Amino acid sequence: MIFQVLQMIGAILILAAFGAQQFQRLEAETKTYQMLNLIGGFCLCASAISMRQYGFILLEGSWTVVSAWGVRRVVRAAG
Repeated sequence: MIFQVLQMIGAILILAAFGAQQFQRLEAETKTYQMLNLIGGFCLCASAISMRQYGFILLEGSWTVVSAWGVRRVVRAAG
């Protein structure tokens, strides 16, 4: 049950970032956009690990790593 809630939170965060960017409410080069993707990807990856879903571990683990790189890039550009 807890991992289903984690999946929903992760999916909502990623979809919120994507939707906001598509509707031009949020730029992809912002800390908010990158953090939504990072946290969402992490939640989905943790859930996939708990269920041993290796394809999703690869997908969401990669999503999380790329998002972390994006956060780092945005933070360094701002500072």
